[in-house]
Amino acid sequence: MNIAILGDIHANLPALETVLAALDARGDIDATYHIGDLVGYAPWPNETVALINARGIAGVSGNYDSTVALNYKHCGCTYDDARQEALSHLSFEWTKSHTSVDAKRALGELPFSLTLRPFGGHAAGPSVVLVHGTPTLNTVYWHADRSDDFCRQMAALMSLKAGDVTVFGHTHKTWHRVVDGIHFVNAGSVGRPKDGDPRTGYVRLSLSAKEVEVEFVRIPYDVHAAAAGILASTLPNEYAEYLRTGGTRSAPADSPPQLPRTE
Repeated sequence: MNIAILGDIHANLPALETVLAALDARGDIDATYHIGDLVGYAPWPNETVALINARGIAGVSGNYDSTVALNYKHCGCTYDDARQEALSHLSFEWTKSHTSVDAKRALGELPFSLTLRPFGGHAAGPSVVLVHGTPTLNTVYWHADRSDDFCRQMAALMSLKAGDVTVFGHTHKTWHRVVDGIHFVNAGSVGRPKDGDPRTGYVRLSLSAKEVEVEFVRIPYDVHAAAAGILASTLPNEYAEYLRTGGTRSAPADSPPQLPRTE
């Protein structure tokens, strides 16, 4: 069984459309899920929520989703970079004011976590638990440098056992580690990567009763269109450069993106 997991789409409609087209073209994906943060930072919150719902893609609530739905005072985002921290507040206010009532309702209905039993409750096979940040809070960053003991603590909270999988995001950087036979997978970001690679992508889980295979797939998309959409909106122009550079912010805002070679 093949499951695709979409991480942190963040209202980047061109990126999402590219990923969905790639999944359709594969023809071997049995189910698709998301791990939250459907909105924020790009100008298509309503279109993104509508497309996810139209495709019947279930998932969990990211911190952006729950705070926008509740009209909360802050998105729960944190940055080491003071400039990005200030911009995040602008993005949050923009997103709250530009997300429709229907979209907010859909965001507010997303569950905090989702447990999948791909082979049914009566059959052997892994459980897959989806959360946005951690099983305690969707605002906690589960970076790759977290210790094995931290992973064990999180696994215990989710009642995971050897052979099971948990998929999360929030950091916008992919990683995969196996601790005590449990697979810990960060799905990265469909719409706002922070690893220096501007391509979009998804995670494929290939599951059998005894084995788990994790594949990170990266795909070029029309990042120019996504950047142009930001520049045409009243969102901070810096977000266009952020997409072009995969979160490095190192290139001038009007320079073309240097897209990595696709494997």
